[in-house]
Amino acid sequence: MAAFHLEEQGRSPFSAEDLIVTAWEKFPKTFGLKGYADQHPDSNKVLSTIMGEKGLARRGWLAKMGQKLYALTREGRHVVRRLMQDGDAPPAAASLLKLPREQEKSLLHLLDSSAVQKFQEGLKQELTFPDACRFWGVSEDVHGDALDSRLARMRRNLADLEKKLGSDGVDLTNGRNVSAEDIAQLRGVEEYLTERFSRHLTLLRSRVPR
Repeated sequence: MAAFHLEEQGRSPFSAEDLIVTAWEKFPKTFGLKGYADQHPDSNKVLSTIMGEKGLARRGWLAKMGQKLYALTREGRHVVRRLMQDGDAPPAAASLLKLPREQEKSLLHLLDSSAVQKFQEGLKQELTFPDACRFWGVSEDVHGDALDSRLARMRRNLADLEKKLGSDGVDLTNGRNVSAEDIAQLRGVEEYLTERFSRHLTLLRSRVPR
């Protein structure tokens, strides 16, 4: 609700500090500092709801847009609408699309990779070739046609998945909602890494197998 209030004011993406203060202003008893609830927010209470395995970001309700910057996702807006209607509205229809177990595992690997995290936090310059290799799921021992085949397969899979996802995206087994926008971002990361480390890839392609 606090994130929605910030977006209504045109403040998106918003900082963690914005969210801390707004959440406290709207719900001081819940997010106020113990003993001083009406005077000061408890930042730890708000931050703990954002981060962690059960946090709003992991649930897919908030998207990390940069270092300590967030935005409300489409799924997050669905939750806000249900809250504003006092729970009388029926829950959003569950996505009919279900991913095969291996495809979901591969997608989670990409979403949680160090390359994507650095990209989202605005730390592109800190990306390393090992970050890129982990994102691609290849080792530096892969070369030639095998390397090109793996990279091409990843691009095809992402492109196909982006086309499959409707406006509601897909709900993963851990409760996380992944949208076509998320897949588009993954494709953007892949394109950036391919261009950034083109020289490294050329060296791997030309490496003679032992």
